[in-house]
Amino acid sequence: MTNTSFSQMKSARKSSLEKLTGELNKMQNGATQQFGPDTRFWQPSVDKFGNGQAVLRFLPAPKGEDVPFVRIFSHAFKGPTGSWYIENSRTTIGEPDPLGEINSRLWNSGVESDKDVARQQKRKLHFISNVLVLKDPAKPENEGKVFLFKYGKKIFDKLNDIMNPAFDDEQPVNPYDFWEGANFRLRIRQFDGYRNYDKSDFAEPSVLSEDDVMLEKIWEQQHSLFEFVDPKNFKSYEELQAKLNRVLGTSVPAIAAAKTSTESFGQQAAPTIKSTASPFDDDEDFDTLMKSLEDN
Repeated sequence: MTNTSFSQMKSARKSSLEKLTGELNKMQNGATQQFGPDTRFWQPSVDKFGNGQAVLRFLPAPKGEDVPFVRIFSHAFKGPTGSWYIENSRTTIGEPDPLGEINSRLWNSGVESDKDVARQQKRKLHFISNVLVLKDPAKPENEGKVFLFKYGKKIFDKLNDIMNPAFDDEQPVNPYDFWEGANFRLRIRQFDGYRNYDKSDFAEPSVLSEDDVMLEKIWEQQHSLFEFVDPKNFKSYEELQAKLNRVLGTSVPAIAAAKTSTESFGQQAAPTIKSTASPFDDDEDFDTLMKSLEDN
């Protein structure tokens, strides 16, 4: 946590892209759950066909904080008891997590069915940032307001691409910058039961406003991100292990419990989990996950 004034933030922004790139490199090499309505979060609206659009501006790090996004890992699956295990993973804060350890052992057991279980109960990945809603055709009352925005790796990859362009003739852009950032055109389509964001892109870089007084007001309206990765807001290892035992319906050793879980998934209608290159991570859209919970 740092005590930064608006003028200091503005003058230091030239180094912001380098700092962000360093943070991305650490993540690539190396919070309290929100299930009820939280008016701080903006949710995109879609029509009956699953299509939707909006224009957002990703905002800088909130006052007193260093990074304009946080990364959170969580788990969500239904066990053989019919109960759901929906918890943030302690790997978010760099600490051991009981389900993460189970998945690791399953993946390395040499048994293909164990890998299936690890896939079914793998980590979900999402990010949280502050955004200014510039255009929301479905809910115009949101326009001009600051919200928290929860998004997956697909959108984060687009942020990363504009910060780290693949071609020499492209200039890096800090999409979180007030003055030299870019508006994000969010375009949603429904594809194979999931929200697809491939058509989303960034407009040309532009100043959000020439009026620094207005920008400072926007900055002061931003919500803290630190609370979502504050260790005190995560359940202890022991609490998570106890919850996991209840969901699996057993307190036997983890590998055996996980195998028991595998035998029951066929009858329990667990939420669909997409296959990814990583055995442990999945960026399933949060809204799709919540719909699965409602249906089950």
